[in-house]
Amino acid sequence: MMTRLSALVVLGLAIGAATPRIGHAGGDARSTGSLVGALGQPTRDAERRALEAVPLDRMAAAERAIAERTIRRCTLARRLPEASISCDPALVEFVLSKPETLVDVWRVLGISRLALDPTGPGAWRFSDGYGTTGSVRLLHRERGDHGGLYVFHGTGGYDGPLAPKPLTGSCVVVVRHSTDAAGVRPRQTVRIDAFLDVDGMGLEIVTRTLQPLIIRSAATNVHEISLFISQFAAAAARNPAAVSRMAERMTRTTPEDRRRLVALAAGTAATRTTSSTAADVHAELAARWMTAEQLDAVRPR
Repeated sequence: MMTRLSALVVLGLAIGAATPRIGHAGGDARSTGSLVGALGQPTRDAERRALEAVPLDRMAAAERAIAERTIRRCTLARRLPEASISCDPALVEFVLSKPETLVDVWRVLGISRLALDPTGPGAWRFSDGYGTTGSVRLLHRERGDHGGLYVFHGTGGYDGPLAPKPLTGSCVVVVRHSTDAAGVRPRQTVRIDAFLDVDGMGLEIVTRTLQPLIIRSAATNVHEISLFISQFAAAAARNPAAVSRMAERMTRTTPEDRRRLVALAAGTAATRTTSSTAADVHAELAARWMTAEQLDAVRPR
């Protein structure tokens, strides 16, 4: 069974695609503190840490207003467990800037239903294949010598078996990544703070029933995506030619972006062997997320 490898934005919008999320349509204002406190964390400290995660003072006025609106009305806020990715920092920056390229890799491998299509610079529409649809926008980005920061905003809705009625809402997700250059390959530490606002009846459904599922799904998605990127980078470093041949099937990605993705994945650790075929790489990357029967279908005979 295909795993639900998905997120609103790869590594960033980590409220799992198997759970209802995003898009706002009204309702009474709710404080971040009261809702974070419901997660069993000290309310004042949780509110302070959650709010400090968003660089509101460094954002443009229009984008800041969008982020503040969702955070002020927040239904669920969470700092997810840190994730680690073994790759060059440029690959993380590329994936966060062009998440549709990694989603296209998943499509080629057959391990996700997620569709993520650019609608303009720093903007995408998405469908996870399980009832969640909506749009995502990059509100703010910072880059430094040892890492970077991204602030995403998503709106949309969920209509599926996990909720008795359609849910709509919005989310703000802050993604930070920093580099540890020790070792043969740099290691990226990724930290994500997510703020989810669900309207109307969705508030009670989420806080009473779906909150544990949302948190577990979000944490699992971040871990799985980070693991996949590490494996993709390792495969590209060992055999960039085979990964390039596999990438030729990424028909929803421009040739330039395909080449860039593979080059950044291979990075400075590329060994440029030629022992693996594109089918071998496909099987290697998909193995964790596919059944034995599905793997047999892609392995060379």
